[in-house]
Amino acid sequence: MRVLIIEDETAASENLIAMLQEIDSEIEVLQVLESVQQTVRWLSSHPAPDLIFMDIHLSDGSAFTLFQEMEVTVPIVFTTAYDQYALDAFTVNSVDYLLKPIKTSELTRALDKFKRWTQSDVMDYLQRMMKMRPAGSGNYTTSLLVPVKDKLVPVSMDDVVCIYSTDRKTQIYLKSGQMMLYSRSLDSIAGGLDPSKFFRANKQYIVARDCVKEIVVWFDSRLLVSMPIELPEPLFVSKNKAAEFKNWMTSH
Repeated sequence: MRVLIIEDETAASENLIAMLQEIDSEIEVLQVLESVQQTVRWLSSHPAPDLIFMDIHLSDGSAFTLFQEMEVTVPIVFTTAYDQYALDAFTVNSVDYLLKPIKTSELTRALDKFKRWTQSDVMDYLQRMMKMRPAGSGNYTTSLLVPVKDKLVPVSMDDVVCIYSTDRKTQIYLKSGQMMLYSRSLDSIAGGLDPSKFFRANKQYIVARDCVKEIVVWFDSRLLVSMPIELPEPLFVSKNKAAEFKNWMTSH
């Protein structure tokens, strides 16, 4: 079995390689990559591996942005430090997922599951994976699955005012005034959104165009954006993005 590892933590990748070789000495690790862009280049220029092990948080953003950039036809086992609760929305799109620190028994389970797959299983999997990649400019994320207690609640992007993120959590603000906690980063969300409707204003905010209430030019050429609901902190568009933001507001 030929595998590709996509992991930006050296200790984690070395541990995974050691475990794979312990489980099956015939497993060949083709390469260890650290970013989405490295992965795009590698997959575009090498024969496809049999299986990919991929961390969700990579050096240049979320692993899920990979599906925005290219068609992935290789089964994937996701590895992550997220808890199982946060990953419920992703399990349908992977062979398996492994929580860090990875246990030998769980890695063995994932490998055994993949080895049992028939050609029909692989084809069904690839069809589901293709849904993670827009087929064209008009095929964007229309809803998000948000964990609420023991359920996953679909939230329409039409109801979103903005998405706000700090280092450890992401918050979705709705037109109703409700705030919902979400597990994904802004990087992983932004790649699938319709750029005519949503704008990455800064590191903290993605803003919905139809919810921009007022724009004030700040003293340092930043733009202060007012929304119809109260936000956790002022929403500023930086000086170097101000012109792009104004063009975005007026060109669609």
